[in-house]
Amino acid sequence: MSINQLESNLEAITRTIAKLKKDGCTDEKILNELYEERDKILKDLNL
Repeated sequence: MSINQLESNLEAITRTIAKLKKDGCTDEKILNELYEERDKILKDLNL
């Protein structure tokens, strides 16, 4: 996957997490999956 695509996915996941938290989402399973995916992308980008 290209770096631009990874950055786009990272931004989308980060925005989704922020929106869910703002809206009061309490589903830890969904949030944890998003955090894990975000961490994987950060690792791939060496950030």
